[in-house]
Amino acid sequence: MASTSDIKNGLCIKYNNDIYKIIEFLHVKPGKGPAFVRTKLRSLSNGKVLDNTFSAGHKIEEVRVENHKFQYLYPEGDDFHFMNTETFEQISLNKNILDSPDLLKEGESVMVSINTETDLPLSVDMPSSVILEVTYAEPGIKGNTATNATKSATVETGATVNVPLFINEGDKIKIDTTTGSYMERVKE
Repeated sequence: MASTSDIKNGLCIKYNNDIYKIIEFLHVKPGKGPAFVRTKLRSLSNGKVLDNTFSAGHKIEEVRVENHKFQYLYPEGDDFHFMNTETFEQISLNKNILDSPDLLKEGESVMVSINTETDLPLSVDMPSSVILEVTYAEPGIKGNTATNATKSATVETGATVNVPLFINEGDKIKIDTTTGSYMERVKE
């Protein structure tokens, strides 16, 4: 058993007969009254996000997980197929478990958290950013660049990202996987 002082991002806990992963947390010490921890939890079974508050010293049941490196192979309907890079064992996971499945490129390496008690995969941690090629972008109109104007662009995985007007088809761009937003153009 762990307590609220052990809470950190990425920790998996049992709560309300389900397994949740802590996405965000904040220790709050109000001037009046006891301290508490405000958390944002994601259910690993259905992907729903839940806001919850734990009082200070509250006991939480921690789930032991192991992280293994997997390589993304291919999609098949709502399932995504991965291969363990050490044992070459293949698994398929539902798209609800993934944070941003539309930014996942074939051959990309990810970390998969596996419950040590049941040997079932719990969550997939994407890299913090991915580099993808723009397959479609409307041309930027000269004279519209005075402000922070953006346009929609489609990348090689099929995802749509808002990019600055100077981005054209064929450019490679870096995308933040947590927000799905454009970071920078990549020169090769």
